[in-house]
Amino acid sequence: MPNCEAFSDPSNRDAPVRGYLHPSANPNANCLVLTHGAGANCQSPLLRALADAFCSAGVTVLRCDLPFRQLRPHGPPPRGSAERDQEGLQAAVVAMRQLGAGRVFLGGHSYGGRQASILTAAEPRLADGLLLLSYPLHPPKKPAELRTQHFPSLQVPALFVHGMRDGFGTIAEMQSALSLIPARTDLLPIASAGHELLTKTNRDALLEEVITRFLSGFAA
Repeated sequence: MPNCEAFSDPSNRDAPVRGYLHPSANPNANCLVLTHGAGANCQSPLLRALADAFCSAGVTVLRCDLPFRQLRPHGPPPRGSAERDQEGLQAAVVAMRQLGAGRVFLGGHSYGGRQASILTAAEPRLADGLLLLSYPLHPPKKPAELRTQHFPSLQVPALFVHGMRDGFGTIAEMQSALSLIPARTDLLPIASAGHELLTKTNRDALLEEVITRFLSGFAA
């Protein structure tokens, strides 16, 4: 299993970077900044499994806690925290570039992925691509409340990984939404998975599919 080490960068006092770095053996490796959903933190099983898998495949990974989670260990992000959480992700990408990483990709699960995509739509030169896990297309049972307003402004390639039993959006709804994005996109459906994506039975297959699809299509 790849090693990881605690990482902290307080350069941005309003949104410091805190998490765990999984360094690749290649000092000039590409890097993936990965963050969590609204009810989790960077120690979630999904993020830890993906970080180890990407690191083993030669990618440096920083899994980091969003600013809201640094302030409160439990509970969802408070109202008005999104802008600061995006600022924290921007600081994380800048920190990885300062370490001498190659290309830097940005990703996250659910809420974290949504904030990553909103940030990248506003700052198209920030990251080289997106890995969006269980994008929360709409609140459960509220399909009319789409969270796609920024999709037409996305200019970097993005891989969406989505469970076929995800209550935040069906595969058909995701396919329709992705047509709004002018940049190259790919949708990886995960059979028998819900919003959490990772299960006891799909771990190895999920990791292999995500790593293979991302590295071959977006980080080759």
